[in-house]
This record gives sequence, C-alpha cells and structure tokens, in this order.
Amino acid sequence: MKDELVVDKTEFNMGRSPILDNKYPDEPSVFVPDALLREARRQKGLAAASVPEVCILDPDGDMARRLRSTGQSAPFAAWACYHTELDVFTLGGREVGILGRAVGSSFAVLVAEQLFASGCRLLLSMTSSGQIAASGPTPYFILIERALRDEGTSYHYAAPSQFAEADPALLKAGASALESSSRRVFVGATWTTDAPYRETQQAIDAARSLGILAVEMEASALYAFARASRNSILCLAHVTNTMGQAGDDFEKGEADGTTDALDVLSYLVGITPVPKPTSS
Repeated sequence: MKDELVVDKTEFNMGRSPILDNKYPDEPSVFVPDALLREARRQKGLAAASVPEVCILDPDGDMARRLRSTGQSAPFAAWACYHTELDVFTLGGREVGILGRAVGSSFAVLVAEQLFASGCRLLLSMTSSGQIAASGPTPYFILIERALRDEGTSYHYAAPSQFAEADPALLKAGASALESSSRRVFVGATWTTDAPYRETQQAIDAARSLGILAVEMEASALYAFARASRNSILCLAHVTNTMGQAGDDFEKGEADGTTDALDVLSYLVGITPVPKPTSS
C-alpha cells in the first residue's frame, strides 16, 4: 500500500493565500539598497557618483540596445549594480539614464530601489504590453493611472488592495505633457502579472470587466514601491500585441518601436518630480 500524503488543514487555509503572511509594509527593511551599493563599489573599485536625476526602465531592452549601437548613449561607468548596466544619453535636452532588460516586478523594483538610492528623482518605465480592451490598432501607448496587483512584489510595500495607483499629481503632469505628442497615448488601467503564459480567458474577461486596457509585468509593483518610498515613478505601456491571437503580432513600429517610444518619453523627462515631505 502506498504512503498517503496527510495534509494538516489547520496549517493550510484554502481561503487564504499564505504568500500574504508575514508582510509588514510599514516596518523598515533590514537589507537596504545603500548597503549593496556600498559593497559593490568596494569590490569593483568604483567611486560614489550620482546617476542622472531622470532615468528610464526599458524592460524589453530595445531602446537601450539601439541607443548604444548607434552611438547615442554611453555606459555610466560608476553604476554599482551586480545585475544590470546603466547608460546615459540626451533626451528632451537633458541627460537621462536608461537601464534595459529589467523584466518583471521583482527585478524592476530591485533596480528602482538602487536608482533612487543613487540620485534618481524621476523614474519612467516603458514596457511592452498585450491588449486587453482595444483602443485601436496596435501599436499605441498607455499612460498607466493604476495597475491590478497580480504579482508578489507589491505586497511587500503596501497592504493588500486590488490596484496600485500612480501619484495623482505626477499623473496629471504627465498627461498634460503628453497632450503635445503626435503619438497615440491613452490614459488608463493595466493588469500587472507575474505569469504572462497563464493569462487564461477567464482572467482576461475579468480584467476587461474592470476597465483594464492592457496587461504588462511591472507597473503595480513600481507604483506600490513609489508610494511606500515617496519616490516619483510614472509607468507607460507600449501596446504592441494581442497576446499572439492575430497574425503579424508583436510589431512595434520603426526601429523596433524605439523611435515612437523615445519620442513619447521626451515629453515626460521635463516634468517635476513630486516633492518628498520634509521630516519634522
């Protein structure tokens, strides 16, 4: 007779997700980005240096890759990170940092923590995204006002809630700046997932019923982190596909979509970060 697996139901409540246990978003962290950056500088022999005040997260890496290949950007040699490379270039008349291939909520927030600890004051995220509710033919852009929290990272920064919200003042400033853009940019909600290959029809229908326009992998965690840390982050989705449900999908546009994406971002690099409250 085979051994039977005995499950103690007092230890596993089917109505509650254990991943939410032992989260204390109001408590300070023991391990902070400054400590990692300090040790990385020591090990790599790097001097402390501030990154540009405006930085861009480029999860797909297309913008960062093209800027470097065309000689428009250069590595930021003092970037003390074990996992990524930071480049600098000029956009909208100012020096901007760009960091590519930080895909997913945990990776995006990890590098966001380090960027703000290194002098960043405004972080813009431009991620590719799948269409949930059509706003016209792809590709187009969404300035994300709120994101459905279907990932794990945000729950370390904020108590459970359905959505993570952009800062209203920063969102208003971004929307106002983008009114001058000739690109198609909508303001709306997205769904942030950790599992892009598990977007079931029921989940898609549920997201659509909430007024969600697109699905991506970073925004809700970045917004939860921004609120918790009082840092300025704006997230955008470059809607490029219908999740493979149509032919000729995932077409971003000219130069892998980098021309349009950089043009949209050029209108945002000059907006003023939300001031942090002064401690009494």
